[in-house]
Amino acid sequence: MAGAVTHEPPPAASGRQAGPLIVTEDVELLDDLLRLCAAAGATPEVHHSVPERAGGWEAAPLVLVGDDAVRRVRGAARRRGVVLVGRDQDDSGVWRRAVEIGADHVLMLPDGEQWLVDRIADVAEGVGRPALTVGVIGGRGGAGASTLACALAVTSAREGLRTLLVDADPLGGGLDVLLGGESAEGLRWPAFAASRGRVGGGALEESLPQLHSLRVLSWDRGDRIAVPAQAVRAVLAAARRRGGTVVVDLPRRIDDGVAEALAQLDLGLLVAPGELRAVAAAGRVASAVGMVLRDLRVAVRGPYAPGLDDREVARLLGLPLAGELPVESGLLRPGEGRMPPAADGRGPLARFCKEFWERALTEAGSA
Repeated sequence: MAGAVTHEPPPAASGRQAGPLIVTEDVELLDDLLRLCAAAGATPEVHHSVPERAGGWEAAPLVLVGDDAVRRVRGAARRRGVVLVGRDQDDSGVWRRAVEIGADHVLMLPDGEQWLVDRIADVAEGVGRPALTVGVIGGRGGAGASTLACALAVTSAREGLRTLLVDADPLGGGLDVLLGGESAEGLRWPAFAASRGRVGGGALEESLPQLHSLRVLSWDRGDRIAVPAQAVRAVLAAARRRGGTVVVDLPRRIDDGVAEALAQLDLGLLVAPGELRAVAAAGRVASAVGMVLRDLRVAVRGPYAPGLDDREVARLLGLPLAGELPVESGLLRPGEGRMPPAADGRGPLARFCKEFWERALTEAGSA
């Protein structure tokens, strides 16, 4: 007879998966697994053996089988996402038992606790394809990288994609200002400066200001605070797990935090004005960024110096050409009530961004 359900899960919230299935009669092991589920923000369903209800075993997004329950689940249908959990580090027979039930992983507590918390949290958040993450960096100061980053994020949101815009430049003045939301409620970077472990993707999204149908992680108006590389890694990893798109506005200097952000990118756009000195400066930026980011492309902005055009600038930089970046004339300024870059979906900048996303998302889908 199957054990009674001791922790009945509530209906899954919108955008969230059902919790994991735990199969064990070991009270101490169950206490540990419930604690780890709570840390991951998941509500599990607990049975002593294979659930009797139809689909209870097959439909669970993750199954955690206690080593004590192997005999009781041996005849269950084979499926992916089964983890055999035990405590005896010296028990060589655990691998044989894992094969008997078709487990994907063998986990020993307490050593594997962090891995298991991460795995359970992925289940709770309904992790699918990670967000397409694009970084934008200026070839020189005033190149228009922040404008392009905002325009890309606004365009992505307008196309119905879950979108997060990340301001990775503490000296840039704040992208929330460019979007007209410097007074919007929500957390800024200093609130995440102490993050070291996993950050929940859903909690991150809900905590940030929402502007123009996208979420924004920017800086507050207080004193500059250093955000450690570990915090940058945790925050961007959480953002990527939510899917959709993430746009990161990058500074031109490369420190540990920026290097961590670069490591999370799928591709980068280097904004290079069509001037000789700007191209020379962009070359130095490209050299530094290219040490971390493999897919770096150039978006070239006019007007051009004699003898230069977008293709020639790309050739001089040795980078693939993402396109010619038009100048956006109607940037938002506080108090003027203007729309942010590309917000109305019309004009050359909006077309550039729409075409960029079409190509990038197609490439990502075929990868």
